[in-house]
This record gives sequence, structure tokens and C-alpha cells, in this order.
Amino acid sequence: MFPPRCAGWLLMACGVAGAQTRPVADMVLVHGTVLTVDAKDSTAQALAVRGGRIVAVGTDAAVMRLVGSHTQIVDLKGRTATPGLIDTHGHYGEAGSDDLFHVTLPDATSIAEIVRRVKARVDKAKPGEWIVGFGWDEGKLAEKRYLYASDLDAVSPNNPVVMTNSTGHYLTANSVALRLAKIADDTPDPAGGTIDRDASGHVTGILKENALRPISALIPPATPAQMRDGILMEAANLHSEGVTAVKDTASEHVWEAYRDLNREGRLDLRVCMLWRAGQSMVTANAVLAQMRAASPVERVYDGRLATCGAKIFMDGSSIARTAWSYDPWDKDGVADGTNTGYPGFDPEVYRSMVRMFHQAGVSVGTHAIGDKAIDWVVDTYAQVLKEKPTIGLRDSIIHAYLPTPHATETMAMLEAKYDAGYPEVQPVFLYWLGKSMPPNFGPERLARTMPLKTYLDHGIRWGAGSDYAVAPLAPRLGIWASVEREVMGGAHSFGTAEAVDVHTALRSYTAWAAPLIFLEREVGTLEVGKRADIAVWDKNPYAIPASELKNLRCEMTFVDGKVVFTRAK
Repeated sequence: MFPPRCAGWLLMACGVAGAQTRPVADMVLVHGTVLTVDAKDSTAQALAVRGGRIVAVGTDAAVMRLVGSHTQIVDLKGRTATPGLIDTHGHYGEAGSDDLFHVTLPDATSIAEIVRRVKARVDKAKPGEWIVGFGWDEGKLAEKRYLYASDLDAVSPNNPVVMTNSTGHYLTANSVALRLAKIADDTPDPAGGTIDRDASGHVTGILKENALRPISALIPPATPAQMRDGILMEAANLHSEGVTAVKDTASEHVWEAYRDLNREGRLDLRVCMLWRAGQSMVTANAVLAQMRAASPVERVYDGRLATCGAKIFMDGSSIARTAWSYDPWDKDGVADGTNTGYPGFDPEVYRSMVRMFHQAGVSVGTHAIGDKAIDWVVDTYAQVLKEKPTIGLRDSIIHAYLPTPHATETMAMLEAKYDAGYPEVQPVFLYWLGKSMPPNFGPERLARTMPLKTYLDHGIRWGAGSDYAVAPLAPRLGIWASVEREVMGGAHSFGTAEAVDVHTALRSYTAWAAPLIFLEREVGTLEVGKRADIAVWDKNPYAIPASELKNLRCEMTFVDGKVVFTRAK
């Protein structure tokens, strides 16, 4: 379906007549291992680059014939080159400014530590100034419980405080913030949201899904300068992990920050952005108009930047027990009553939104975690594609943790018939969120969570990613988790029946990820004619024990043949 442009080992194999007509290379990488990730998973020793594109892949001797007096020679010294890695789902445009300017909590291991960090920020703030943070995970906390308003109130009597859980689907607001948002004990739960209450009926400060909205509307947004600075920082972090392209999800303001950096020639990262479409036909039509004004919907890249489509949320989070499922979630290992989660909004409205985008030729990426949500999403894609058969929109199911057999079969059909219905999964979740997921899942769900082997057996290709800042951005962790399915701390709560090999795992971050940003003819493999987006590693991932994959170290990263990262000695 995605034919390689040129799979020949030598430039001559692509029609260059002879040695006398061969162009001199701008750069060669020699004396190493080159994992092309092409259709045959071919391996070479060296490659050559000219004008930002690969012009030869093969032996050292063949590639060295293209060296001239001004050619840059990169001696790999036995190291391994792969295609630049692609993250098919992240929130880098927003996470960057959060990382730079807010309280960061992914490494917090106790409520007490979170409170200390909040107090340190409050002590420097003016009365009334918002204190915002992100990344706490109750599964990693010594107390093994939520962070509550009562934990924060003692150190923040005059400042509104909001600390968002690592999933982004629920947060803790202190009492000042709750008052400003007019959330009290008698405030009803909104549609598609939950206001958590204790046994006495008092609000705890935990707000889930649509209940976040009154608080979120009050938090001062990042400035354009802060957003640009954050993007540049995240791009540098991505390059240090061999990442050369991302599929981001955000809003018009994030697009503008990317656009400005791109126009200034400072965006050394390929970015394809999904625009959040909201929860109504009104918001969907408004976003479609914004997308058309900002960028062609045909995914034509302007430098390094393009629109990938629209994003819609079908449900919530498995950890929050708000994902829409057929069977009740567990809570602390026992059934959570009749709680099967819920759709984010009216499913029929969702279907109308997808139909509208489909009629406009715009791809849709839908967040869906629960099995009932996934069924609704793939059936929606199948229905609108049957109504108007269209090839190549590459609609995706973001996360796709718990598909039913019906969903799996429908994804396989959609990929084969319409080039659509691709899972965009985050294997790193198995590791990073692996302490918080099992208490909610139960043994039957755990065994079939993120079923990569089942996808593979059904001929389903997927793109992998991080959902950063929900989980660490390093793809090496996702590659390792795809193979080992190990939880932080060493447990194997999910089992290994759905594990895949390292060749498949790497492909999900390269050759299979490239089509999901509409760049399979440009990147994703190291073949003649492709752009020279390359990552260089200290070890060969195909040749080391699977347990060592998480410790791979990126040594160099290239975008269009330009060095964008070199590890300091």
C-alpha cells in the first residue's frame, strides 16, 4: 500500500548511469550498521546524503566512492543508524510551556513531596496568582491515593492551585480554585464529567473530564513567547532521543506558535497537527474553518509544518475509570459498582462530526480507550466511508487500549479497504502507568490491554507514540515496552501474550508511523530518495537483549541531513 520510492542498495540501482555521473555526497555515514526498516528490513554498512536526501545505501566501499573534497564523513565506529523516529501522538506545543513555567510532578513519589513543591511555588507567588502543575500519578505515590484539596489548602490559603493528573483527564483543585470556579457541594455533575465527593457528600477537589472546564477556563494561558520557548525546548529533548517528527494535538494558539517558528526557520522538527474539534457541530465547523485558513487540509507541508486533521474525544481515562466500557471498571481490585464510564458527549453528535470532516476530506483522530468507545469509533468510520468511499484519509483510533474482536476485525477491514482506521498506541503506558492501571482493570482486561500481537496477527499496522507529557517522550522506552510489557518496578501485570519483537516495535515508530503523518514517501525508512532524517545509536537494537532496549542511547540526530543533536562526550 505504501511502496518504497527506491529500495536499491546503490545509487546505480535507481537509474544513475555510472561512476562518472554520480554526484558528490554532502555527507556520508560509514563503518557502522544501517537499519533501513525498508520492506525487507535490509541492513547495510553506510549511506550517503546530498541536498538533504539519501542518495546511496550500501557497503562502505560503494558509499565512499561518492566522497569528494568537501564531503562530511561521519565515522559511525560500529554504531547503528536507524530512520529518525516518529511520535504519532503528543502534546508538545502545550507541554513545553508547562515544563518551563509550571510545577512538574511526574517524579513525585508522595503527597508530601507534591505539597512541598506547591508551597515552594506559592512562597514566590503574589496573592491570587494561579499555581499550576501537572503529572502526579497516584500509582507512584507512597499513599496510593488521590491528591485532594485538603492536602493543598494548608499551604495555599490565598492562591488558586490546580494540579493535573498525569493522564490529563482529572485534576485536583484547592478550595480557593473551587470557589473561583463556583464548584460547591451542591454543584451537579456536568454531562460527560464527574465532581468527586467524599462519603459525606463534600467535594474533594477531584474533577474529571468535562467537570474540568470551569477551572480550565480561569487558568491564564501561556503567552506566545512562552509557547515558542517551550516548543524549542521540547524539540531539543526529542532530538536527544532520536525523534525527528511528531503528530501533535492542540489548538489554534499552538498552531500559531509552530507557524511562527517555522517561518523563522527555527523548527528543526516535522510537525503534523491535529486540531481539537470540541464536542458539537458548532465547534467542529469553527475548527474546520480555522484549519482551512491556517493550512491546506490536503496535508501539504509548509516547510516542516502541516495539518493532519481533527481530534475528537469519544471517552475518558481508564485510570480515572471514565473510559466508556461494556463492563464495570474495578476500583482497588474490586468492582466499582455499575461504573462503566461514559462517552465524552452524545455519540450521535460525534458521528455527525466525523461525517462532516469526512465530507470535507479531513482526517479524524479519535481518542478512544474503553471497548464500547472503540466499537463506536470504528463503526462510525466504517459507516461514513461506506457512504462516501474515500481512500487515504487515515483516520485513527488514539490509544485503542481494549478493542473487542469486532473492533479488531473492523480496523483490519478499514486499513485494507480504505487506508484508514489505524491504532495510534502508546506502549510506554504499560511501563509508566502500569501501577495505576491494574487496580482498575482486573485480570481479563489486563491480559488484552494494548493487544499489539493481536493487531499484528490481523494484519493491522499501528503508529506508536508517547502522549507526552502523559508519559516520557523517549521512544526507546516504548520500543522496550512493546517487547517486554514490563511495569515500573519489574512486574508483568499485563502478561506477555501481546508482546511483539523489536523489529516490529521499531517499525511502529518509523515505517508504519510515517503514513500517519502523510510522509511515507519522504521519511520513515532509510532508502534512496528519502529525506535524511536519521538517528544514530550506541548499540544495535536488533542485536542486544530485549531488557537493554530501554537503555539505548542516541548519539546523533539528523533532520534533512543537518545535525540537530550530538551527544557530548
